Amino acid sequence: MPLNIRIGFFLALRALRRASLWTTGLIIGVMVLTFLNLVVVSGILVGLLQGAVDAVRTQYTSDVIISSLSDKKYIENSPNLISLIDTLPQVSVYTSRYREAGVLEANYKTRKETDKPNTASAVLVGINPVSEQAVTGIAGSIVEGEFLSPGDYDKVVIGGYLLKQYFPVETPGFTTLENVRIGTKIRMTVGAVVREVTVKGILKSKVDEVSMRAYMVDSQFRSLIGRNDGNVDEIALKLSADATPESVRDALLARGIGERAKVQTYDDAQPKFLKDIIATFNMLGTAFSSIGLVVASITIFIVVFINAITRRKFIGILKGIGITGRAIEISYIFQSVFYALVGSGLGLVLVYGFLVPFVAAHPIDFPFSDGILV
Repeated sequence: MPLNIRIGFFLALRALRRASLWTTGLIIGVMVLTFLNLVVVSGILVGLLQGAVDAVRTQYTSDVIISSLSDKKYIENSPNLISLIDTLPQVSVYTSRYREAGVLEANYKTRKETDKPNTASAVLVGINPVSEQAVTGIAGSIVEGEFLSPGDYDKVVIGGYLLKQYFPVETPGFTTLENVRIGTKIRMTVGAVVREVTVKGILKSKVDEVSMRAYMVDSQFRSLIGRNDGNVDEIALKLSADATPESVRDALLARGIGERAKVQTYDDAQPKFLKDIIATFNMLGTAFSSIGLVVASITIFIVVFINAITRRKFIGILKGIGITGRAIEISYIFQSVFYALVGSGLGLVLVYGFLVPFVAAHPIDFPFSDGILV
């Protein structure tokens, strides 16, 4: 090891040992805060969108979703497809859904002939309550009333975005139902079929595909839409822990399922605008981290500069006894590295030992997602 480096290391070690604990703590504290600024800000930006992606995966698509082709009304030969899914060892549980566009109407009994009908366009979905809960845990989003039971008849669960009290947005072409509570009777219109149903539950989710829907038990919904051939519109697959969505998707496509249905992983099913936003936020996070890195470098420079200024007399003595300027410079470099490493180490412990688990358990309540720290 060159002599200057050994002398510089020795001087740095003695300087750190003799430094004031308050001063050392303050410098390390600044380094910790700088590290948090580098990591946490970009982590929240990315986690904001990642929370939305995770919510869609958990509450709607699960790991793999199979849906009808764009030019078909439903998944053809669905019973054969379901039989195939039953043979796949990677699939832990799945749920089938019937889906139709329809109209909900409230307050029709008290409406005058001159009043405008209180209607809302909605996606009406027939589900098996047991399998749907096993795959998506949708019952956890109920904020009023109860979730559906297999024996329910003429009962619906409505998404919060269809009700004015939960989604008070005035937008041309978009209407919501007013004065709808648990036990309220509403009209459900599917094609030429009109049925009076009772609101059993209201669910509120930040996933649009969940909150913009009205749910009914599939056994009754099939008769409403006149479909008794077993063909469904969506199948969501929840996989075992050791399976990957891509492998199951590829296995289904290899068996020709892609000819009669759209097979997507949860990542494939993300809309393009969401992927663009994620890419944009990643760029912003990188930019903020770069700025933070510059700030951290300037902070360390200021700390070292002030330390050198306040120790000019000591530096003069060192030079007087034959210590070279290069060795003194190296000693300050070692001190800077020490402060940076200790500050970063404490920052890592704070972020991954406390902040990440805490935010994962208590997500940040953003308007359109439960943000996490990544």
